[in-house]
Amino acid sequence: MQLNWRAISEREPGPIWAGLFHEYWPDYHRWWVREGAEARPGYWDSVKALKAHMPEMMPLYDRLCELAGGTDHAARFLSFYCPPPYLSGCSQAIWPGAEPMLVRNYDYSPHAFDSLILHTAWQGRRVMGTSDGLWGLVDGINDAGLAVSLTFGGRRVVGDGFGVPLILRYVLQTCETAKEAGEVLRRVPTHMSYNVTVVDAQRRYLTALMAPDRATLITGAAVATNHQERVEWASHARFTATVERERFLLQRLTLHVEPQEKFIKAFLRPPLYSTAFTQGFGTLYTAVYRPRKQTLEVHWPRARWELSLKDFQDGARQIITPEHAV
Repeated sequence: MQLNWRAISEREPGPIWAGLFHEYWPDYHRWWVREGAEARPGYWDSVKALKAHMPEMMPLYDRLCELAGGTDHAARFLSFYCPPPYLSGCSQAIWPGAEPMLVRNYDYSPHAFDSLILHTAWQGRRVMGTSDGLWGLVDGINDAGLAVSLTFGGRRVVGDGFGVPLILRYVLQTCETAKEAGEVLRRVPTHMSYNVTVVDAQRRYLTALMAPDRATLITGAAVATNHQERVEWASHARFTATVERERFLLQRLTLHVEPQEKFIKAFLRPPLYSTAFTQGFGTLYTAVYRPRKQTLEVHWPRARWELSLKDFQDGARQIITPEHAV
């Protein structure tokens, strides 16, 4: 299976972002209306929610809506408020050595993935990360050296809140430390359960267990897979091997401090690396964020791509994803 990755920089939202939106919009629109447009909140409810919970994002939101053509559906989609449910796999961990380093696998359907790394300086804050929904992020880093990543929390409950990729964008646009990020994650509502791991340049880290039906729990966990304090969706847990992956990572964190490269390579092999692409849970990439260097390394079993927040270079990669365990 081939994925065509791109790394694109645009300082402020403009013609490049508009072109990306119109390229991706037909597929996103089909996904967004799959239950009927009436199943999604209206424009005014969406804007009201954004203003209440992420007011700093409103100038960006208005500009992006303009670039997207100003249609009702596009504006509601871009709010990320109460989107259709979606599931992913994913594993993430903080390396136990002295240097802050966040490593994550993103397990998801290759047919519903942007394959896009965005570098922006929106509202004066430089951010680099893996795109979802064209302004949301599933992982990323900012110019304060704050890195963040998400995993699905393994619960069926859906409620009123935002798609978590926009929450990650909000964290990176407005926060500089893990403590500040934790405060945001505690108060912004999510529409599904997610585990969000954050590490800053001082190697302070946390994992927020977010859910739509209960208060966010801020923990000191250095590992997150696809359940929260306990398994609540047994069939999903068995299929994604969330408990086995968590145990594997915890053993690597607690037995001894491995060299960085050895720790990273463990994510490129079972049980962390998944080839369940036809079921929508294959490992699309491994990301390595280094907060002090402000860099992102994207790893695959046979390729590696290094990107710098300070000296970002646009580019493209054609990646052949292994169909079998490596």
